[in-house]
Amino acid sequence: MNPVRLFLLILRSSLLSTGGFGNVPALHTDLVGGGVTSDATFAESLAIGQISPGPNGLWVVSLGFLVSGWAGALAATLAVVLPPLLVLLVERLYNRVQDHPAVEGFIRGLSLAVVGVFLVVMGRLLAGFRHDSLALTVAAVACGLGLSKRVPVLFVVLGSAIVGIVASKM
Repeated sequence: MNPVRLFLLILRSSLLSTGGFGNVPALHTDLVGGGVTSDATFAESLAIGQISPGPNGLWVVSLGFLVSGWAGALAATLAVVLPPLLVLLVERLYNRVQDHPAVEGFIRGLSLAVVGVFLVVMGRLLAGFRHDSLALTVAAVACGLGLSKRVPVLFVVLGSAIVGIVASKM
């Protein structure tokens, strides 16, 4: 495979993932689904990444090597390192301009847009669920506990899951 194309595929998956093994599904689809490599080679690179010291996200270096030799390993390394460097550059720039009124307005507008997208997604998710009194009660209690900030979110989620499991057994 062309190392530049490999670089672009890994860079895209690294930019759109949360790190570690978050880029596995996208790379599997692109490389195995695209016929570039086999499932066995893909699994081998994951295994090498697991037994190698260092961060989990570096498994793509072995994938790059297995797919395209040393040039692929170099391309994969650069593609995995660039997103964190980009975050550092953006953070440094933001620290310089964060008090500018235009930047404050942009951040405020971006926050509102995120809330709007969240509400749309939640609306679509809720439309697919049945609305019985137990579900509405669990949602209201979970919302109240979450807003109170007295109960950790993890306990709210686990408690809601347990109530759902117990209710489904009845």
